[in-house]
Amino acid sequence: MAAAVLLSFTSCEDFLDTQDYTGKNSTNFPSTNEDVDMMVAAVYKSCFYGPFQGNNLEQYFSVANIMSDDMFGGAGLGDPWWQALDKLMYAQTNQMQDLWTYAYETIARANAALSVVDNIPDEEKRNQTKGELLFMRAYSYYNLVLAFNNVPFIEKAPQNVAEAQVVPDQIEGKEIFKHIADDIYEATSIMPSYKYDGWEKLQFGKITRWAAEAFLGRAYLFYTGFYGESNWPKTDGSAIEKSYVAEKLKDCIDNSGHDLLSDYRSLWAYSNQYTAKDYDYVKDMIDKKTCYQEGNKEVLLAINFQYQSAWSNELHLTNQYGLFFGIRADGNNQDDDRYHVGTPTSVYPFSTGWGCGTVATNLVNDWKRIEPDDPRRDASILDMSKTKLDPGTFSDAVELTMYHQKKITSVRSAGGSNYSWSIEAMGATGNGNYQASNCTPLTVFRFADVLLMYSELEKDVATLNRVRARVGLAPYASYTDEELRNERRWELAFEGSRWDDLRRWHIAPEALSKQTGSAMYNKGKATKMEFSNYADRYNKTQGFYRIPKSQIELSAGKYKQNPGWEDTEPNIQFGGY
Repeated sequence: MAAAVLLSFTSCEDFLDTQDYTGKNSTNFPSTNEDVDMMVAAVYKSCFYGPFQGNNLEQYFSVANIMSDDMFGGAGLGDPWWQALDKLMYAQTNQMQDLWTYAYETIARANAALSVVDNIPDEEKRNQTKGELLFMRAYSYYNLVLAFNNVPFIEKAPQNVAEAQVVPDQIEGKEIFKHIADDIYEATSIMPSYKYDGWEKLQFGKITRWAAEAFLGRAYLFYTGFYGESNWPKTDGSAIEKSYVAEKLKDCIDNSGHDLLSDYRSLWAYSNQYTAKDYDYVKDMIDKKTCYQEGNKEVLLAINFQYQSAWSNELHLTNQYGLFFGIRADGNNQDDDRYHVGTPTSVYPFSTGWGCGTVATNLVNDWKRIEPDDPRRDASILDMSKTKLDPGTFSDAVELTMYHQKKITSVRSAGGSNYSWSIEAMGATGNGNYQASNCTPLTVFRFADVLLMYSELEKDVATLNRVRARVGLAPYASYTDEELRNERRWELAFEGSRWDDLRRWHIAPEALSKQTGSAMYNKGKATKMEFSNYADRYNKTQGFYRIPKSQIELSAGKYKQNPGWEDTEPNIQFGGY
């Protein structure tokens, strides 16, 4: 198959085009480092940037945050999609289409690249490249299964037109997990052990052995917990055992060169040097030289983004998480007094956006009750009620709790006049664009998560206490599941892991139900979360979402809808309220 096809197919028609446009084919491609980089870049683009092309939040990271008990859907009157996600309901028949589409585009590109990866002559580069491709294929299937459960499985790139016309079978998610196990086991076995060196050996944003080991831990814990199994089976009848996973996590802990940062605030972009000088909460970090740095030693894998000075058709390459999870402003006004330093209503340095993922008050209440002196709460959550900000001015916002997360949202600088701190970091001029100028990387895996996963697997209190010690909290005398679960909730808040933790611990119905009755504002008026069917919706669906209607239709009825989604029309009305 032509190299041009490997790198650029985006539809069935493109994929079936087998004309050799470049003179390169599966017998001689890839043969240079440039070939390899082009081939792998196409897979990265689909995996980490593709879903934003639809200008929505249909990435599993976003979905898992909103579906958890720590966030509501939020946003505005015309955004029922996010409000529906929070309640395990749907507002459009093809909701979640982009998650589905770009996961399969990634899988197709990874399959095609894996069919020629053995042509790379250098063994070390071949193993690194193959590991990256296996990771992204496994990661895409993992997100598909966690979102939809029973999905089509495509094992390899089609070898001819006839193979490409066959509709792949819809397979039970538990069976697809065996193929995920194959891929991630091989990746952790073959990838080079490049010790963290400030991303000199590998470009920041590249998948490493350590990221693969973290993914192994996360997937193993979900599989064994959710399905109630002691081991994670592979397709050959063998299994990934707990001892192997613990060994790989320990390998990351001892040999990766990654470590915890000394200051928890250093992990988040609001502590960058350009913003910190005007933000009292982090001013002390300037003299301590602990301000935020991209590619720091705690980050195992992050998605890198581009900087753009103005709106363009390439927005999906910028950090749109910051935009969607930004504070909802009146009419999405990108600039008013509330974003500037020194005003009574200031929320500086946090920027405007669509207001998705408002922080659930039950999280704040639980955190204050269980761990009242935890500094991570103020490091993670902005309490807008401490300002003179009038909730009534958020005239089109819904599910507004006056609590906003600090980790994902875009961050301003220069006293609030710059719509992103990236402007100063990039040495750019002008004030930028609130939709396009945020290029802060999004962390996918970090070292603290590895410590907590190891603690959970081995019932090891030392690694649990290592995470607590970083923020000055007293150590636990011994390991308990309850304390581990709380620690994961506080340490990893809004980082996309809570939803699947609830599911694998089988505590989702009870936890989700605590959202009912939460104080909030809809269209500027005080109210409460009236939805009371969280447990019922979870019990009916087991947390799996509705397969897009278009995919069932394209299969000519071969694919079946998931349980709990029998409604043929949207089960939440447009506007949500």
